[in-house]
Amino acid sequence: MTAAHPSSHAKWVWLLFALVLIVAPLLFPQSAALSILSQCGSMMILALSFNMLLGQSGMLSFGHALYAGLPAFAAAHAMNRLAGAGAAALLFVPLLGGLAGLACGALFGYVTTRKSGTALSMISLALVEMAAAAVLMFPAWFGGESGVSTDRVLGTPLFGIDFASPLQVYYLIAFWLFVSCAAMYALTRTPLGRIANAVRDNPERAAFVGHDPRRVRYLMFMLAAFFAGIGGALGAINFEIVSAENLGLLRSAQILLFTFIGGIGYFFGPLLGALVGVLFSGLLSTYTRGWQLYLGLLFACIVLFAPGGLAGIWIGAVSTWRRLTLSQLRRLAKPFSMLLAAGLLMICAGVYLIEMLYRHAAEGGDGAPVSVGLMGLSIGVLLVAAAVMRSARQRYLHTLAMMDEEARS
Repeated sequence: MTAAHPSSHAKWVWLLFALVLIVAPLLFPQSAALSILSQCGSMMILALSFNMLLGQSGMLSFGHALYAGLPAFAAAHAMNRLAGAGAAALLFVPLLGGLAGLACGALFGYVTTRKSGTALSMISLALVEMAAAAVLMFPAWFGGESGVSTDRVLGTPLFGIDFASPLQVYYLIAFWLFVSCAAMYALTRTPLGRIANAVRDNPERAAFVGHDPRRVRYLMFMLAAFFAGIGGALGAINFEIVSAENLGLLRSAQILLFTFIGGIGYFFGPLLGALVGVLFSGLLSTYTRGWQLYLGLLFACIVLFAPGGLAGIWIGAVSTWRRLTLSQLRRLAKPFSMLLAAGLLMICAGVYLIEMLYRHAAEGGDGAPVSVGLMGLSIGVLLVAAAVMRSARQRYLHTLAMMDEEARS
C-alpha cells in the first residue's frame, strides 16, 4: 500500500478547518458566544499576519495594531459613505481595509524595514505612539476620544442577508478568515516565503546569494499589513465603532502576546493563541478581575517552559506518543498522571490564592480580613504541588530516555 501524499493530508486539514468554521455557531448559537467567535476570527487574522513578521521574517514589531487600526477607521468611514448602497457592498469592505493596510505598510514599512533587529522594533514602537497621539490632533478622521461610529446594515438585503444579525456577521468574518488563512499559507510555499525564512535565519548568507534582505523585509511587511488591514476592517464591521484603542500600544502588545502563546514556529500556532487570548479577555473577564494576571502568568510559563507555544506542546506530545507502543504508553501512564495531577493542583491553589487577594482588595480592606491560615495553606499546597510536578517531570523524561535507549539497542 502506498503512503498518502502530504498534500492529501493538507486538503483534509483545510476541509476540517472549514467544517469547524461552519459548525461553530450551530454549537454556540447564543448572541454572546457569536460575538466571541467573531472576535476570534478577526484576531486570528491579526495574529497570523503578525506571525508573517515575527515567525516567518524575524521582525519583532511593537506597532502591528497601527496596520489594523488605520484600515479599521478607513472601513468605518467607507461604511458611512456606502449607506444605502446595499448589503453586497459590505462584502468588499474587508478588501478595502486590506488595501488601506497595504498602503500604510508601504508608507511606514519603508521607514521601519530600513533597519533590522532592535532598531526595527524601536522604530515600530515610535510609529504606533505617534499614531496614537494623532487621534486627538485629527478629530475629523479619528472622531476624537469617542471614535467613529458606523452601521453595517447598508441597505437592500442580498438574498435576504442584511448583516444585521450576529450570525450573518460571523459567517462573513469566517469567510474572510478562511480566505486569508489560505492565502497566508500559500505565501509560505512561495519563493518569497522561503527567502523570508532565509533572511530571518541568516541575512548575510541571503544577501550573498543575491537577495536584498531589506527588500524582502519590505515586501513581507507590506503583505502582513494587507492582511492586518482585513482583520481591522472585520473588527470595525463586528463592533460598528472604531476608537483610539484600535491602534494603541496596548492593542499591539495584545497581538504579540496571543501570537507568542500560540507558537510562532508553526503556521497554526497564532490561531490557537488568538482563540485562547480572546477567551481570556472576552469570557474569563466576566468571571474574574484577575484575567490579565492569569494571561500574564500563562505567557510567562510559555516563555520559560514551552518556547514553542501551545502548538509546540501539541506537536511535541503527538509526535512522541505516536511512536510509542501500547506497553510503553502504560509505562508512561503513571508519571504522566502524577505530572497532570500536580499541575492541576498547583493551578487550583494558585487561582484560590489570587482570587482571595482580589476579593479582599475589591472590598477595600473593609470586609473580612484575609485568613492567614488559608493563605499559608494555599502557598504550602502550591509549593508541594510544584515540587511533585518537578519530580514527576524528571521521571517522565527519564522514562522516555530509557525507552529511546531500548529502541536503539
